[in-house]
Amino acid sequence: MGKEIIVVREFDKERDCLGVEIVERSCEVGPSGKMSLFTDLMGDPICRVRHSPPFLMLIAEMGVEKEIVGLIRGCIKTVTCGKKLARNGKNASENNIHLPVYTKLAYILGLRVSPPHRRMGIGLKLVSNLETWFRENGAEYSYMATDNDNEASIKLFTGRCGYSKFRTPSILVQPVFAHRVKLPNRVTIFGLNPNEAESLYRSRFSTTEFFPSDIDSVLNNKLNLGTFIAVSDPYRTWPGVDRFLVDPPESWAVLSIWNSKEVFRLEVRGVSRLKRGLAKTSRLIDKAFPWLRIPSVPEFFRPFGLHFLYGLGGYGPDSVRLVRALCGFAHNSAKESGCSVLVTEVACCEPLRLGIPHWKRLSCAEDIWCVKRLGEDYSDGSVGDWTKSKPGLSVFVDPREV
Repeated sequence: MGKEIIVVREFDKERDCLGVEIVERSCEVGPSGKMSLFTDLMGDPICRVRHSPPFLMLIAEMGVEKEIVGLIRGCIKTVTCGKKLARNGKNASENNIHLPVYTKLAYILGLRVSPPHRRMGIGLKLVSNLETWFRENGAEYSYMATDNDNEASIKLFTGRCGYSKFRTPSILVQPVFAHRVKLPNRVTIFGLNPNEAESLYRSRFSTTEFFPSDIDSVLNNKLNLGTFIAVSDPYRTWPGVDRFLVDPPESWAVLSIWNSKEVFRLEVRGVSRLKRGLAKTSRLIDKAFPWLRIPSVPEFFRPFGLHFLYGLGGYGPDSVRLVRALCGFAHNSAKESGCSVLVTEVACCEPLRLGIPHWKRLSCAEDIWCVKRLGEDYSDGSVGDWTKSKPGLSVFVDPREV
């Protein structure tokens, strides 16, 4: 019998949804021998990239029956890859004012190959076809993210596709308890409208690595639940973003909340009955005695949603405490929305990381980001080859890619 032909083509929502769902369900995410996560894409296989145009989803099919055996998603955006010293404008250079250097970056996510069809070159073929589309659309770099335990994915990308390990941020996960988190006294939290949030982010964070040039599209997206800023006494009223940027308080912190619950649901599998029973007991006690503030385990064993915290930043000696207050505010908001976890991703050396509550068992200390240069760098030359640059203290994680 001859080798069966593998055909890679663009996803067709009218006829491919069932086949894609079968592949997704056969590919649970998680290290072998440990509990795993199953992702339910809410009936829309392309939903995780449609918020980041331009985007593409490819499938691989095999045999005369055209069985779907693999899939991959990708999108392209313009992000900050470095910074340059401003040379125009009065006193710009003297005051060390930096401007962002942008590049066109492609992102690969959701590579899946059904278990019976692995080690047949399907994953490599999907990546190669997607990279062709990236190049045709002007992308200068491509990157992907995976957890440190996913040896097969790391081996494919670094060993066969020419990617190199680039950044190692941490994914921090906090359960949403049955009780509300008590917010600290003498901290005031203000909600910003999208225009104010855009002004703040462009002014303070536009030179942060991976900052999206279309931050306005992110902040105005229907999945964005708002941007919130925390300050200490005696800063009691919001003066407006313009005045804030001219004369900020000594300490402040900011974050935005993204409603991933409306995009996909997760489900933890492979957990013993004993652990399920202990988790249920903790929830019952927490619900009956909320004033005890018991750190109960949410219902992870059926589909649950999450809120993603992004755009996290701040300044001043009290900024860590203010970040913790914002995370408490986000927790209470997620509780009202029926979410089970809060998730954020930060650089491994992020100074504000100390203010982010999380459970070590649920978190990922080292998420691997691998990058590849697709062509010449079309920036102004301030960065050179981004793949060889040193990491900064922070990264800006785009919630559309979560």
